Parts: sequence; structure tokens; C-alpha cells
Amino acid sequence: MKKYAIFLFGFGLLGLILFQREVVLPFVYKVAGSDLFLVETDDKADMESVIDEYTEMAFAQCNNYIKKELGDEFSLSFSDKALNAWSIGDHQYVINGEVEVSKPSSENSVKRYVCRISYDKKTDQSGLMDSNNWSVYGLSGIDEI
Repeated sequence: MKKYAIFLFGFGLLGLILFQREVVLPFVYKVAGSDLFLVETDDKADMESVIDEYTEMAFAQCNNYIKKELGDEFSLSFSDKALNAWSIGDHQYVINGEVEVSKPSSENSVKRYVCRISYDKKTDQSGLMDSNNWSVYGLSGIDEI
């Protein structure tokens, strides 16, 4: 039996690889290509930077989020408008902005940040000003402060 153990192991491994390649992967590709992950929305993604009322409010909400995250320890001065703002579809936005950070014990520094944010009420514009209707999914660029 020891004599055939390496052959049994090899055939078992080969069978497992073939099963994954011929059965599992086609099933995964079929599910990924189906409408299961498709989101129907009236808000389409833009390849170029866009400035509209949604991106302007997303910029303001990202700035408010940064103020809350950093607290009162720092003095923050945000630019008047976003450097870039992209709509990535389904009322989700990526905001690129700048903030000047002042610490009491060091020099001022200008930090660029990227914020990924979503408007939860979708097409209902009545809640644009309410920060509870916005969800921040990611923020980078200010973590080294």
C-alpha cells in the first residue's frame, strides 16, 4: 500500500484540480456574470471629475467627517472646493480634497485626502444637508497626522 500512496495522492490532487477547473470555476463565472450583483440606478458613473450639488455636498460631508475624526486637537482649514470629485454610480462619490492642518506644537502642513462617500437617500434631495444621510466608506491621506 505504501508503494501506491504517492500515486493515489497524485491522482487525488489531479482530480481535485480538474474538478475545480471544470465544475467550480464555470459556476463562479456564471454567477458573477448574472444579474445577481447588478444594481439598477438612475445615477450613472462618470469617468471625469464632476461638480454638481451632490458632489459639493459630498465634499462638505467628507470635511465634517474629518473634523469629527481629528477632534479639537487640530485646527483645520479646508479648501473652498474639492480638487476632484467623481460620481462612481448609485449615488456613491470619491472626493479628492486638501486640508491645512495646524498643530499647536508644530508647523502647518497641507494634506491631500481621498474620501469615498455614499448618499443613502439616493434620489430624495430633501436630506442632502443631513449628515445622517451620508455614509463614509473610506478616508485616506490624513492617517499620518
